Amino acid sequence: MVRENNLFPQSLINNNAIDSGAKRDFAAFKQETDVRKNHHIQDLILQGESQTLDFKFEIADSKKIARTMAAFANTDGGTLLVGVKDNGAIAGVRSDEEYYMLEAAAKMHCRPAIDFSVEKWTIEGKTVLEVIIKKDEENMPHMAPGKNGRWMAYIRSHDQTILANGVLMKVWRNQYKNEGVLLEFSRIEKILLAHLEKNGRITHSRFCKIAGISWKHAEDVLANLISLNILSIALSEKETHYFLHDEFQEKVNLHIF
Repeated sequence: MVRENNLFPQSLINNNAIDSGAKRDFAAFKQETDVRKNHHIQDLILQGESQTLDFKFEIADSKKIARTMAAFANTDGGTLLVGVKDNGAIAGVRSDEEYYMLEAAAKMHCRPAIDFSVEKWTIEGKTVLEVIIKKDEENMPHMAPGKNGRWMAYIRSHDQTILANGVLMKVWRNQYKNEGVLLEFSRIEKILLAHLEKNGRITHSRFCKIAGISWKHAEDVLANLISLNILSIALSEKETHYFLHDEFQEKVNLHIF
């Protein structure tokens, strides 16, 4: 359920569709917020886009914005500023429909549905929507339709929304198993840890090569080590790397293996 904000009417979605009758109550949303608070949005804009902040000039595709909302919920949470261009220029929200597109994205195009809150700000005579999505560890991964129509999991990495890989999907599954992750340090784990101690990072394909194992086997090992806070993962659009977790690196002494 969407967390109610005093600027919005109750449930704007009915039976998986936007309730057109609710639009009559939208007048409450159009009340201007105290201009003295505008500096809050301007300060956010000055920070620039990041892993937890994204600018949207407009919302024209509820499925596309659902990917960003799902990514925030799957990562560290975040804020969408709607009515702000990529360069930080305030363009303003052009239509009340953009709010309803957010509702459709969160409730119809995210599985499970995502809670969010919205504030409306008026800056320089233009309306900006501040959309706040919290990290939702209890329901990860949140899925959204990809470009091919398939339901996919997304995360935020720096200022990008990207697909979660198979390793991360297994990490999430491990988190919600009733039983813990049991790991025995075999030759394969020792090879991986020795490589990381020497080189600092490794890719999935490189791990397969040096350990002489299949992609799936490597995926299982990486996911288990991440679940146990032995490894960390850094995803990007180009290439994903795996590192020793900071806490583990402080404690481990590889010659004991």
